[in-house]
Amino acid sequence: MRISQLFQERKVVYSFEIFPPKKDAPISVVYDTLAELHMLEPAYISVTYGAGGSGSSNKTGELASFITTQYGIPSIAHLTCVHASRQEIEASLTDLKTRGVENILALRGDRVPGLDKRGEFTYASQLISFIRERGDFTIGAACYPEGHSESTDLESDLIHLKEKVDCGVSFLTTQLFFDNDDFYAFRERAEKIGITVPISAGIMPVTSIKQIQRIVSLSGSKIPGRLAKIIARYEDDPVSFRQAGLEYAQGQILHLLKNETRGIHLYTMNNPEVSRQISAVVRPVVDAINGESKK
Repeated sequence: MRISQLFQERKVVYSFEIFPPKKDAPISVVYDTLAELHMLEPAYISVTYGAGGSGSSNKTGELASFITTQYGIPSIAHLTCVHASRQEIEASLTDLKTRGVENILALRGDRVPGLDKRGEFTYASQLISFIRERGDFTIGAACYPEGHSESTDLESDLIHLKEKVDCGVSFLTTQLFFDNDDFYAFRERAEKIGITVPISAGIMPVTSIKQIQRIVSLSGSKIPGRLAKIIARYEDDPVSFRQAGLEYAQGQILHLLKNETRGIHLYTMNNPEVSRQISAVVRPVVDAINGESKK
């Protein structure tokens, strides 16, 4: 199923993200994760290309295809272009089409340190146009409520986002954020500039001090005061911090749902237990909004 259709049919689309194993790790571990995640009945599952270039297009496509054929859940494959040639992207599109993958999240991707190879795409908008010209895919793209780390200001970042959407994007998914006010302000600015596609809020539950330190260093996301107090209070109490982190994410999502957010995209980090605990609180609310009942 096309993810664009899900947004047409539902007031709220509740989805998950997983990542492929690193090149030297067995893919069976991710299959075990999916065996648990599918029981939570997400609207769709996205499969990343692998953080820091650690994944591969074959594993991404393999997993995306498996999710749909094995569990009947729509999937979306991430596709990055920063270090790719046109021929390589063409081959990836052919592979995804052969596997029956209908949805692509088109990303520029992070530049990999030490990799001198330069691709033929500078911006995600170029990749989106390339995909649109060569295949019948539903295309999603990323957006950044706090601004992309390489943007000079929020206004120019939004202009670039509008360019991506105009190239043929059906929906957007945000980078993780911890302050909902940033999301609401971003959504308002996007509407004013003419971005009308659904925007799904990307949420990552934080369950350890080490994890949140890494998140901040990689994404540049700011830590709001309430979360900073949690970190300070439970810095030496990992068990309590984990619980507080889960409750923070649950509260963040519930507030987003109360304020008519079109989608919640949970960055699962391949952790079924965390996803289960979040979903226990969030899913009944999503179903109520969508007018669905679980018997």
